[in-house]
Amino acid sequence: MAPALHPAAGLAVAYLSGAFPTAYLAGRLVKGIDLRQHGSGNLGATNVYRLLGSKVAGVVLLVDALKGALPVLLLPSLLVSDRPELWAIAFGVAAILGHVRSPFLLWKGGGKGVATAGGVFGALAPVAMLAAIVAWGLVLWATGYVSLASLTAAALLPLVVLATLGASSPVFGFSVVVALFVFWTHRANIQRLRAGTENRFGRKAAS
Repeated sequence: MAPALHPAAGLAVAYLSGAFPTAYLAGRLVKGIDLRQHGSGNLGATNVYRLLGSKVAGVVLLVDALKGALPVLLLPSLLVSDRPELWAIAFGVAAILGHVRSPFLLWKGGGKGVATAGGVFGALAPVAMLAAIVAWGLVLWATGYVSLASLTAAALLPLVVLATLGASSPVFGFSVVVALFVFWTHRANIQRLRAGTENRFGRKAAS
């Protein structure tokens, strides 16, 4: 029988999984550029789409989501614990933090964590995540603003978790924290939305 995974080792694996610099590597491999110095400067799928095209953006989005989903799905089963759900949440937190502050990028210029958080909740609360994805797509289609779509999905997620899993579920509290975190990472976008200067999907980012 294989030895159990130590919780600290699991957190380290989840953090490093989230830290894998997908968009940065895509920029280097496809065009030989550092995406942090082009477009919006963000290492997310939207900036990848603008600079590298839809196919590369789709791969980046999928990998960034898997960076969050796989630690949540796989690591808790390797622990000796009677609260695997709590450890799944902890591994999800570690993956999101790794994406936002990647040691492979010297803890600078990571993404905003939306895709990785989406992967985490796809594993923890698939129904709520599906509702958030639908809301994201509808808002993007109606307005053209990726940031507004992401903020809408983040705000809806805790409500659907509350309706499906209940307030007593630790996933609900986690969803509230993640929603607030997404709003915090999008604070500059919120200012541009209020000023009417936010870039619409498919158009060149200003900064």
